Amino acid sequence: MSPRQYALDPAKGLLVVEWPLFGELSRALALKVARAYDPEIVVGVATAGVVPGAVIAAILDRPFAAITVSRRFRAETVRETPAVIGAAPQDVRGRRVLVVDETCDSGDTLRLARSAIVNAGAHTVRTAVGFKTGSYEPDFHALATESGIVLPWDREVLVGGELLPNPTYAGRI
Repeated sequence: MSPRQYALDPAKGLLVVEWPLFGELSRALALKVARAYDPEIVVGVATAGVVPGAVIAAILDRPFAAITVSRRFRAETVRETPAVIGAAPQDVRGRRVLVVDETCDSGDTLRLARSAIVNAGAHTVRTAVGFKTGSYEPDFHALATESGIVLPWDREVLVGGELLPNPTYAGRI
């Protein structure tokens, strides 16, 4: 069982997000941020946070960078352990930063990315997600739900040169 499959609780259902909804939620999130915070740079958490991060950066007309956080599955604890891969973008030094990820549940990934950016010398760091799915409270979120999230770019995967339904969601979407 992959870590992603483990994280999907069948009892909580799935929210299948289509591109138009993703666009509207990104727009709403950018407006929430703009009303309360003026980031000088937006940093997306790779991999899935890069998509909403880039969209929000474009809407806010701010530079965009990425930070890579890996998700390592630890069978003995039946959970994923995030780790920063490489360094935080140097462009954050002395600047107001908005860290964006697609979802947050426990907040482990956002906390780790935020810490790396603070350690890189950012002046102020706020966090934003499209979907708040757990108890962690990011500074900004577009939608709160307990459902698992299926993002539009995650519904299909390339197998042998052909786009096929993502096996992670087999029989569920």
